[in-house]
Amino acid sequence: MRVNSGRPPDRVLPDLVFPPSFFADDVAGDGTAGDDASVESAVESAVASDAGVIRLSLRDPERFAEIFHRYFTAIHRYASARLGADAADDVAAETFLVAFRQRERYDLSRHEARAWLFGIATNLIRRHRRDEVRLYRALARARDASVTGSGGGSVVGAGASAADSADADLVVDARRRLAGALAVLKAGDREVLLLVAYGELSYVEVSDALGIPPGTVGSRLNRARKRVREALDTNTTGKGDRHDG
Repeated sequence: MRVNSGRPPDRVLPDLVFPPSFFADDVAGDGTAGDDASVESAVESAVASDAGVIRLSLRDPERFAEIFHRYFTAIHRYASARLGADAADDVAAETFLVAFRQRERYDLSRHEARAWLFGIATNLIRRHRRDEVRLYRALARARDASVTGSGGGSVVGAGASAADSADADLVVDARRRLAGALAVLKAGDREVLLLVAYGELSYVEVSDALGIPPGTVGSRLNRARKRVREALDTNTTGKGDRHDG
């Protein structure tokens, strides 16, 4: 499978941005909902939960389409950040195909299927590790000062001021630095980083998705965050060791 076939690297650069909250000490949210005092609402919630939908899909396979609609966008965004938009189409589709085939083994005590699905997607992405690193390296080398937005149009228009152009250059440079940092991260650290940053998973959810202890999640995330901070620091001139294996 060719990664990001037919798309120039700068088309992916605008997606390589982490929100400021990403660098906070705590990971936002644990994916749990509050208690419902109403028995009727609780029953409806149980049926509407991911586990409830999966349970119903065992008898009525078409019900599984609800899981697809709930999570396809999130899974695709995560895969696109790691492999590019073209490969993400295939990875996201295969994620739900695998999930459908394995739904009988799903732990119905887990009300949300988010971690399960991201775990499947991550396993599929591992097959393309070299392509992923190659993509990040290509993005890190991109030097086009014209920033392409998510809709394909340039952020800096024909009548843009010098200040706008300067700001655009800073954005491109930051994205190049981020791509370069992702390319040299250890594979396990990169997985944790992007599951948190793009999947918006909590420590516990990442732990479930990857089948590793929460403490390991924390240590990998701390290492990855440190390297990303260093890459985005304009005063950082040294280059870290390469860990793209």
